Amino acid sequence: QVQLVESGGGLVQAGGSLRLSCAASGLTFSSYAMAWFRQAPGKERDFVAAISWSGRNTYYADYADSVKGRFTISRDNAKNTVYLQMSSLKPEDTAVYYCAADRRTYYSGRSYYTHDMLYWGKGTLVTVSS
Repeated sequence: QVQLVESGGGLVQAGGSLRLSCAASGLTFSSYAMAWFRQAPGKERDFVAAISWSGRNTYYADYADSVKGRFTISRDNAKNTVYLQMSSLKPEDTAVYYCAADRRTYYSGRSYYTHDMLYWGKGTLVTVSS
């Protein structure tokens, strides 16, 4: 049984930092590209960042108020864990953050959509106060 379990969320003031972790089990973790998505109340689930199966390639959302330059995704295949280091947090970063495993094994491409994800965690809430 595949499990993705996120942790590290919480309440933080604007400008602060948090590190999210996602521990995976029940799958050959090193075969899967991994991604973080987030969903704010009343909004769709949006792509945040992804990392290729090898860890050599990382990609970040590139929209208004982007996380690029503030968030860093990484993985430790020996620990079956993917991380999201978040800094310079803003109130608009408030959301439930989900990790996901891409269904395309050994994928290193640049596109990551919700329909590409095979497994999802249950999410961890990040609240950034102003």
